[in-house]
Amino acid sequence: MEILTSRAILRPADPDAALVFYRDVLGLAIAREFPGGTVFFLGDGRLEVSATPSGAPDGASGSGGGLRLWLQVRDLAAAHTELADAGVEVLREPRREPWGLHEMWIADPDGTRIVLVQVPPDHPIRRDVRGDRPQGSTSPA
Repeated sequence: MEILTSRAILRPADPDAALVFYRDVLGLAIAREFPGGTVFFLGDGRLEVSATPSGAPDGASGSGGGLRLWLQVRDLAAAHTELADAGVEVLREPRREPWGLHEMWIADPDGTRIVLVQVPPDHPIRRDVRGDRPQGSTSPA
């Protein structure tokens, strides 16, 4: 199976508040809109914010469930300042984690947790491991 793109789907209790948060506060660009929903560019993925019709077959609710969003930013300190200036509550201040990433936690109006991450230049996540495979290998190491 080949995955070409990905998307997180939110069905918030208040779609209008979520739309304002993702579009205006976080400044995500709109990929497309449709009746009852908006799809945002989210780095190399997508985020869909859509209303949940009453009695939806999937039992979706506005609780935010176990969904978490991981958003990589270029400058965590600048993101922290921008979000604080916009009145966003920071759940956990920026800090370097034991695994080497710089992280800060916020939540959207529905309580969905969002981690903002800055990857330092020397972090292994930046290394292209494709070159580490033996010659002629077509599968991941």
